[in-house]
Amino acid sequence: MSQQRHGSAPGSSHGDRPAAVPVFPDLPEATIARLPEYLRALHNLEEGSDTIASDALAAAAGVTSAKLRKDLSHLGSYGTRGVGYDVALLIDQIEYILGLDQRRAVCLVGVGNLGHALAGYDGFASRGFRIAALFDADPARVGERINGLTVRHIDELHQVAAEESIAIGVIATPVGAAQAVADDLVAAGVTSILNFAPCVLTVPSGVDVRKVDLAIELQILSFHEHRKASLTALPGGRSVARRAAGNQEAVGS
Repeated sequence: MSQQRHGSAPGSSHGDRPAAVPVFPDLPEATIARLPEYLRALHNLEEGSDTIASDALAAAAGVTSAKLRKDLSHLGSYGTRGVGYDVALLIDQIEYILGLDQRRAVCLVGVGNLGHALAGYDGFASRGFRIAALFDADPARVGERINGLTVRHIDELHQVAAEESIAIGVIATPVGAAQAVADDLVAAGVTSILNFAPCVLTVPSGVDVRKVDLAIELQILSFHEHRKASLTALPGGRSVARRAAGNQEAVGS
């Protein structure tokens, strides 16, 4: 992770390389969703790669080169014809826009099977996040040590959130407890929530919620499996399936 900035725009400490990002650009939601993929691809480049062509970066991120160039143009990055993008500068730009130039403190509420797995995941640190606290309402869970942290009772949320400057809360509770936990997080000053419980949360304006429902994702994949099976069962069989898949790709592009 780049640690060069503390509130400054990227490029300001790269010698004579000018800052290439506005104070804060107004990005489309679809572009925001793709920026982490570009960042992952850039970090996965072989060490010593100073530049990367738009086609290569687009392929690594799973998008078209036209879409990538349009996304990065919102950041003020246009690359150099015949050379490509400066890898270090582009990493700085994306990390700055995503707010990853500072390590954000995260708390996790609910340390059941899913919560336990999330708490033990070491990948958050390399992506700019610090799991600062774990909470649960079950007395049998409180006091348990997971990945170097002690599970605290949910009643301590307000105090710990203030002490650790927690910015993001992750909900991994059963659905029946999720709304109450969201209310507690908001009351503690947390303004961003990642919700793994299969429900829609009601939160005040100014609080951002992202929902991750694994069952829904599986149901969507089930639809695609059903669709493929139905198409291959039609007269024409696989040729119909291939033709429909080609039409779908053309629409998606």
